[in-house]
Amino acid sequence: MVDNRYATALVIACVLSILATVYLSVAVGTQHWYQYSSPMVRGEGNISDLRSLYEEFMDGEFDEKTYSDTLFRLNGTVGLWWRCVLVPANAPWYKDPDVKMVLECRSFSLPQQFTPKYKEPGNHNSGEDMLRTYLWRCQFLLPLVSLGLVVLAGLTGLCACLCRSLTPTLGIGVLHLLAGLCTLATVCCYLAGMDLLHRVSMLPDKVDGSLGWSLYLALISSPLHMMAAALLVWAARSHSQNYYRMTAYRVA
Repeated sequence: MVDNRYATALVIACVLSILATVYLSVAVGTQHWYQYSSPMVRGEGNISDLRSLYEEFMDGEFDEKTYSDTLFRLNGTVGLWWRCVLVPANAPWYKDPDVKMVLECRSFSLPQQFTPKYKEPGNHNSGEDMLRTYLWRCQFLLPLVSLGLVVLAGLTGLCACLCRSLTPTLGIGVLHLLAGLCTLATVCCYLAGMDLLHRVSMLPDKVDGSLGWSLYLALISSPLHMMAAALLVWAARSHSQNYYRMTAYRVA
């Protein structure tokens, strides 16, 4: 029979785990990790340049230099799987001061996620930037590892419930701890990668960058997983100690 304290801890841990998993899933599937704010464009020449950038962004070959410049100049947002720009809904670009803007997105395909990054974006002769390459791959792989660990923990917990045993609880807590660390590492890799990108690709004048809500969701999910892990580990250790004490008392 499970003590009420342990049962309460397990319920709270389950709620925290579900919240953290939902937050992380939403963060992975949305594009608002980092966003740029650029000024309104004026002049036919500038508008023509932006239209060319947009067309290359949507239909051209994948190139870090091209899509980065487009994100900088068209109020872009970029996530783990998506890159988006804000453009006028109608064909006459920026003719109307009150033009309706829409978000146009392209996804990063699986091969593109593993494309090397170069010391000078767009210049394949500049040599591969190993640090940026592996930071990008880690930020893409680590959240999938985190979600996989949570799924494994959930399946283990389901089996434990069916068997009416608290024995696997310690292992489930360790899995949640690892998931939280993977999520935290994802955010760190993303921030480090964006900082390095901005060092090799300077932002244009009057263009500002800021963190988006998707990144904050991922950041919140990490401590939630860790708190769930702490509750699970506490419940497992305390229940185990009480069990051994009761066994020793009965033997005595």
